Amino acid sequence: MSPKRILFTGGSGKAGKHVIPYLLAQGHRVLNVDLVPLDHPGVDNLIADITDSGQMFNAMSAYAGFDELEAGTGVPAFDAVVHFAAVPRILLQPDNETFRVNTIGTYNVIEAAVKLGIKKIIIASSETTYGICFSDGKTDPKVLPLEEDYDVDPMDSYGLSKVVNEKTARSFQRRSGFDIYALRIGNVIEPHEYAELFPGYFKHPEVRRRNAFCYIDARDLGQIVDLCLQKDGLGFQVFNAGNDHNGAIIPSRELAERFFPGVPLSRELEEHEALYSNRKIREVLGFKEEHNWRKYVSG
Repeated sequence: MSPKRILFTGGSGKAGKHVIPYLLAQGHRVLNVDLVPLDHPGVDNLIADITDSGQMFNAMSAYAGFDELEAGTGVPAFDAVVHFAAVPRILLQPDNETFRVNTIGTYNVIEAAVKLGIKKIIIASSETTYGICFSDGKTDPKVLPLEEDYDVDPMDSYGLSKVVNEKTARSFQRRSGFDIYALRIGNVIEPHEYAELFPGYFKHPEVRRRNAFCYIDARDLGQIVDLCLQKDGLGFQVFNAGNDHNGAIIPSRELAERFFPGVPLSRELEEHEALYSNRKIREVLGFKEEHNWRKYVSG
């Protein structure tokens, strides 16, 4: 695949600051559009607000750096937009503000990309769309493993905003015919967090129930984004972005029976296969996990 010129929103956040270096290592050029810059060699930064439609149109028709002035042929076109910018969870801002920023921001980003003819758009959706993570009380899923055809039904403002964003993406894909892929990103784990967090998770697995025991290594998320950039012609798609196994040492069937008693299984599970299934990204995108937790923590 030839290198791409990518506009990446929210690249200074927990996930983005690992995904962008991965994309740079693949030879891509990345302009990070965020409220704060990402201090990383080789990345271009532009301070902009996704809730301002005009700023999004401007950012997507702007030079990434001074070197692009040299050719004298005008602003190069972006090949792809990766949209991660958002209020990242509930209880950071009032619910209505979380919903406003996430839904209006996503509309603005996708609208600008489509109307400017950028034919590959990848947006960050969330595990929270399945309605377990931020539910009021203990909520059981309707079926396990969690897969992309699930009838998502969150009760919180953040998860709801991500469901709306998927519908927005689908609508723009219908009118444009472009590729727009939504990644339902699991609980993002940075490299240093394995040693800090996972021993506690293994001792007290109940604390991971709301995440359905899922995790996604931030570097493996970079691979998933790059695979989406490479895969053309799928139209609108939703992909779970998670690692192969659960973030637990308990076998999958036992984990389901212990923490989700009575919830039916739609199929047989491998011994440690994730209850938050990544089967689709493996089969459709060719994802091959590089950072299983067992590389960093003893089980």
